[in-house]
Amino acid sequence: MRIEKDYLGELEIEDDVYYGIHTKRALLNFPKTSEKFDEKFIWAYFMVKKACALLNNELGYLKSEMTNAIIRACDEWRDLSAHVVVDPLTGGAGTSINMNINEVIANRATELLGGKKGEYIVDPLEHVNLHQSTNDTFPTAGKIAVIVRLRELIDKVIKLQDVIQMKEKEFYAIRKPGRTQLMDGPPIMLGQEFGAFAEALARDRWRLYKVEERIRSVNMGGTAIGTGIGAPKKYILKIVDKIRDVSNVKIAKAENLIDATQNMDVFAEVHGLLKSLAVNIYKISNDLRLLGSGPNTAIGEITLPMVQVGSSIMPGKINPVVLEYSLQLAHVVFGNDIIINHACSMGNLELNQFTPLIIHTTLKSLNLLKNACEALIKYIEKIKANTSRCEEHLKNSVANLTPLINLFGYEKVSNSIKKSNWDLYKALEILANDLGIAKDELLEKLNLKKMSGLGYSM
Repeated sequence: MRIEKDYLGELEIEDDVYYGIHTKRALLNFPKTSEKFDEKFIWAYFMVKKACALLNNELGYLKSEMTNAIIRACDEWRDLSAHVVVDPLTGGAGTSINMNINEVIANRATELLGGKKGEYIVDPLEHVNLHQSTNDTFPTAGKIAVIVRLRELIDKVIKLQDVIQMKEKEFYAIRKPGRTQLMDGPPIMLGQEFGAFAEALARDRWRLYKVEERIRSVNMGGTAIGTGIGAPKKYILKIVDKIRDVSNVKIAKAENLIDATQNMDVFAEVHGLLKSLAVNIYKISNDLRLLGSGPNTAIGEITLPMVQVGSSIMPGKINPVVLEYSLQLAHVVFGNDIIINHACSMGNLELNQFTPLIIHTTLKSLNLLKNACEALIKYIEKIKANTSRCEEHLKNSVANLTPLINLFGYEKVSNSIKKSNWDLYKALEILANDLGIAKDELLEKLNLKKMSGLGYSM
């Protein structure tokens, strides 16, 4: 064990860990929740520290030997991430995680300069954290991580849209009943249903692509409350450019650093669009679940992939497990949206104390939605149409008579359906008799070709 001290006193720290007393206090104060920081967030935080060291060296505030050690430590972020142990939901607006990373970098850099952990040849505060605050480093790292994960999610949405559009073409000519309120509706093509799914995802794809512009604006250089206190002007002017170069993520300096430090509404905006995607994923998954239901005693108009045994007691049962997986993930995103709305609105004055919760929850939703898309891509590829079931249902749907109301009136057509006890062919016979015309003539007037926008005969 080694002894480290701060102005609160001394603590024993394990010899083999790279974190120090500030991290140790956080571990003692905050029981672990099993939540873990997103890997991209940890990477982004190390890149912010690397950029700060580089700029401070260029401006003459850090010696080259020390700077090189810090840079090497930052580049080892993947190995050192095991020592980033602070819980994402600790108090202090992220100070604990900032200090955790400062200490890890400082101790590794100290080793690289020939020292031992805890000697702090490179100091966590005086060197690694030079001209910085938790209040500008944390949200900046968070926004960089969100941008990276957002791009990954967009790629998955594009692939999911592509797969659904393939099914749209494959099922283009398969006719079936539409349904409203789960009851029989006018005819539609199975491909048209899939085309509507794809169109909804196209909107999500565009929304997410455009919202990246909103998350690019960062408050780096604003330090504690956005006024830049404790940082030289040249550093403030150049630090965002340096981080952009190091991370290769297109960020921009906020026009108003005070606003960007205290207001987290952009995360509510971003997550609102994630929620919109979750809404469409939910709708698509639930519709596919309904269309494949039964399959022999319900709708069964599509055949869902058999990917897993469905029951421990019912032989031969196959459940729509992937669809249920995506539905559950969507539910979590819905809940996360409420958390983020509350957290964004409850910041006080010059700082939002819930920034760690906001960023952590946003990144979780991004990953959940990426997983949902990935699972659906593989699943939907294997969906088949049950053509015979679609045709059977279509022939039995009295909703096929809908166009006749324009010729004979709503009441007359409705009465024929009621008298037939909702039997399509009997209804046609009753209506033909009432009108004094041949059934074939009635079918000709019915003109089913126009009902789905495609030509077919009954």
